[in-house]
Amino acid sequence: MEELLSRNRKKENSKTLNFHIYLKHESPQTLQFTHPQTHQLSNFKTMQTTDTVLMIEPIAFGYNAETAENNYFQVEQKGADIQSKALAEFKIFVEKLRSKGINVITVKDTIDPHTPDSIFPNNWVSFHKDGKVVLYPMFASNRRVERREDIIETIKNQGFEVSEIDDWSLPEMQGHFLEGTGSMIFDHDNKIAYGSVSLRLDENLFREFCTKYRFTPVVFHSFQTVGDERLPIYHTNVMMCVADQFVVICLDCIDSELERSKVIETIKNSGKEIIEISEEQMQQFAGNMLQVQNKEGQKYLVMSQTAYQSLHSDQIANIKKYCEIIYSDLNTIEVNGGGSARCMLAEVFLPKK
Repeated sequence: MEELLSRNRKKENSKTLNFHIYLKHESPQTLQFTHPQTHQLSNFKTMQTTDTVLMIEPIAFGYNAETAENNYFQVEQKGADIQSKALAEFKIFVEKLRSKGINVITVKDTIDPHTPDSIFPNNWVSFHKDGKVVLYPMFASNRRVERREDIIETIKNQGFEVSEIDDWSLPEMQGHFLEGTGSMIFDHDNKIAYGSVSLRLDENLFREFCTKYRFTPVVFHSFQTVGDERLPIYHTNVMMCVADQFVVICLDCIDSELERSKVIETIKNSGKEIIEISEEQMQQFAGNMLQVQNKEGQKYLVMSQTAYQSLHSDQIANIKKYCEIIYSDLNTIEVNGGGSARCMLAEVFLPKK
């Protein structure tokens, strides 16, 4: 137990943070947990968007062969300038967000250990309104070392309150994964979580998470065409985005008519408009978007330039009915990393001190 704890906290924090740990011989249901008051209010309306995001500045970005096993968006580019190009894209993206009044907290990656995908922090951590920080089980072994306590300390030093670190990472040792808001898409206002089953989303873990955090799980399977095959999409957030009043989604990726109908019904019942994209647009990261707000509460839908250029004029008009669009050139990051704008943003919903 102590060895496991030492991986996630320093001694000086042991009095202020409570940890939820899965032991190898225990089922998650056997652990006792008291939900904070906000989880007990059935009519409590959370905000879908936040004005603060965490971004990790790359130091040694590049193609990750471990994740490419089931991330079919990745293509390895040769050349010594991949890191410099990715860094330039990152910095321009950060400045575009900040210019709109969005609070961007940046933390630099480290050379050692080598973490080529650290630019995508939303897969290993999420920050919640009740003060919880959740750590997630990761598929690729070289992504597990992205979980850094100093990043959480940086968030705290920016004036945010952390009451508990809820560590779900241990199931990765048994081959079970749940990669944060890459694999789960939250409708915070309606307490719905959408999850497309893949190697990166274990259905049992997903349902356990939803039970604990009081989300209604919507489980389905989504696929993309790779050569002559229909293969599972690695992360739900590349095929759908839930905003406050609308959902951008590639329904063509849900091959099961029954599952597709269930997803459509759930979205419509939540009161949100469906803005449908094609599988071809999804391949251009048109599903990998995130709605954020600035300090004045103005909403923006964030996406890459590749995603924006793939959209039709009517789709853009539908989005602009609800919010402005921010887009940025992320081509090097997209091609080599297989992730886009949404993957680079870890939302911070934590309360202020």
